[in-house]
Amino acid sequence: MDNITALGGDVYEIDTRMAGYAGITAGYLILSDRPCLVETGTSTSAPVVRDALASLGVGPDDLATVVVTHIHLDHAGGVGDIARFFSSAQVVVHEKGARHLAEPSRLMASARMVWGDKLDTLFGELAPTEAERILALGDTGAIDLGNGRTLNSHYAPGHAKHHVGLVDSATGDLYVGDAAGVYLPETGDLRPATPPPDFDLKTALDSIALFEALGPQRLLFSHYGPVEAVEETLERSAEELRVWVDLTQQARSEGMDLDHAVAMVRDRTKERYSAMTADEATAEQFELLNGAASNVAGILHWLDRVSP
Repeated sequence: MDNITALGGDVYEIDTRMAGYAGITAGYLILSDRPCLVETGTSTSAPVVRDALASLGVGPDDLATVVVTHIHLDHAGGVGDIARFFSSAQVVVHEKGARHLAEPSRLMASARMVWGDKLDTLFGELAPTEAERILALGDTGAIDLGNGRTLNSHYAPGHAKHHVGLVDSATGDLYVGDAAGVYLPETGDLRPATPPPDFDLKTALDSIALFEALGPQRLLFSHYGPVEAVEETLERSAEELRVWVDLTQQARSEGMDLDHAVAMVRDRTKERYSAMTADEATAEQFELLNGAASNVAGILHWLDRVSP
């Protein structure tokens, strides 16, 4: 299938084709003795992911584990559907996100407030997962991939309070979720992901420092793909966070409302990303993947909390 890329080490990147777009959200299959899917993509992507797994030889009874880095709908919206397709799979999530996978109504209501009618086309509806199938992780945890291989979970908040990073003991791959930002492979751009309500600069920087300390061989971005320049990419992640926070702080101190703050930050950061000055389609994709409005709103929410 044209949406599967072999990354070595029995790891396969699956383009979940979020909202029909290529290159927006990746899921990853670790085809170990106990096959494990990292990130499901959205609910509307679940059939795409199921078919990709089938083409890799993983049938309805073969998937051992589904792990999500956090419960935002572009990463975990398909959990309920995938759990239904693969009835033997255990679902693994940080303890701060577990109840929302079992009972998604609050999460869906707040998502609908943010996205309105776009919600259905972008994400679809997160279906509930039976509570007994969910394994809630504490600040660290290990997922058995079989044959002595483990996927080790490390609590990494800042982007979201239910966010983890995951390290594969066999490959040294680190699944970064959104904690290191959003990467666009076509242009090599990296932009922070700082949505409301959980963004917090200190914990976000601490999570990046933790990722550096883990010494991974490769970063696997949910948006999007593998990156081997680990150290410089994580340094850039931290730098991008600081730039966006500084600019948003400046807009706030000048008394700008949200719309003006977003316009100012978008304009001042535009030159940092070749995607934003490339063709219109690439710029549009980057904005869909990582909206400036969501980033600025998240930073303002945090600033209101720490310096009212």
